[in-house]
Amino acid sequence: MSGGARVMWDEAVTGYDFGAGHPMDPVRLALTMRLVESFGLDRRAEVVAAKAAGASSLGLVHHADYVAAVRRVSADPSSADGSYGLGTEDDPAFAGMHEASALIAGQSMGAAEAVWRGDALHAVNFAGGLHHAMPGSAAGFCVYNDAALAIARFLELGAARVAYVDVDVHHGDGVQAVFWNDPRVLTISLHEHPRTLFPGTGWAEETGGPDAEGGAVNVALPPGTGDGGWLRALHASVPELLDAFQPDVLVTQHGADTHIEDPLAHLAVTVDAQRAAASALHDWAHAYADGRWLALGGGGYAVVDVVPRSWTHLVAIAAGAPIDPASEVPEEWRQQVYARTRQPGPRRMTDGREPVWRDWQEGYDPADALDQAVLATRRAVFPAHGLLP
Repeated sequence: MSGGARVMWDEAVTGYDFGAGHPMDPVRLALTMRLVESFGLDRRAEVVAAKAAGASSLGLVHHADYVAAVRRVSADPSSADGSYGLGTEDDPAFAGMHEASALIAGQSMGAAEAVWRGDALHAVNFAGGLHHAMPGSAAGFCVYNDAALAIARFLELGAARVAYVDVDVHHGDGVQAVFWNDPRVLTISLHEHPRTLFPGTGWAEETGGPDAEGGAVNVALPPGTGDGGWLRALHASVPELLDAFQPDVLVTQHGADTHIEDPLAHLAVTVDAQRAAASALHDWAHAYADGRWLALGGGGYAVVDVVPRSWTHLVAIAAGAPIDPASEVPEEWRQQVYARTRQPGPRRMTDGREPVWRDWQEGYDPADALDQAVLATRRAVFPAHGLLP
């Protein structure tokens, strides 16, 4: 195994564009890659472009009639009528939809192949993480579920167990649905409570199908959860399960929409906590999955101030060259930001916080809503893994 890292990138992924005014502005992808380059991380990790996923690859997760429907509206967006979740407010049809979506999926599947075959120990596709797409429909800004496709590729290549950890503010419902009854896959999602946020799923009681009890893990966080609570929940839920499951590889989804400035959700997390989570997940990949780690992007709609910094930290951690949070953002990048968006870019790679959290072993506060959420999850799924609640 090379021990190196790969960043999957093809400029054409920015063609995944739902149009003016849509929250998922592809500028966030371009600005992230430019910031990665500004810090010289493209010299610390191999930058590789994979081919778009073909029909047989997409068929590992998606139904053939759905892929055909995406192709149709991709060629003629005016034909979209809401069928298959296409042409909706969340997922407007656009020319080239199939090609852009398949290209993003191809990057995640190519990353999985590289990690499994030992061409890289870590791989990052921050254009990916489109975790809401279902086998037969688009949902929540997601057309093809590249995260599920990457997991399916790992299984196809011979992985016996794959763990998936999703820290996007929204429940990783599509990935959970695909592997609901598959004992080879453990899906863990930390997200804002389904009472207050799309997609309205991800309750602690959702624990997997009859053949995979305990294979789905959901931590439903109360609105307003900040750095300390978010990291407390992550550390109280994930490492013990990974230790019990002993995955061959770890796949993680790093939606940046947990951030306090994100316009579509209600958590209060900072870039500093997002960086701490990425670092912890990197460490857990080494502790529990022989270092095999595939990291994906996801949501994130503060496209200038938050997403590029969060995912550049992710790339840096994967590349073995973590960036000091106090580092100044390169002026050349800030100039590019202004030229493209007419917004001033952030000046430092930090939000000025030093995240701290209380370890679960230090005690449980029955009056604390965050602790109640974590305890509900532990009680629901830990026994299925031979762990105490």
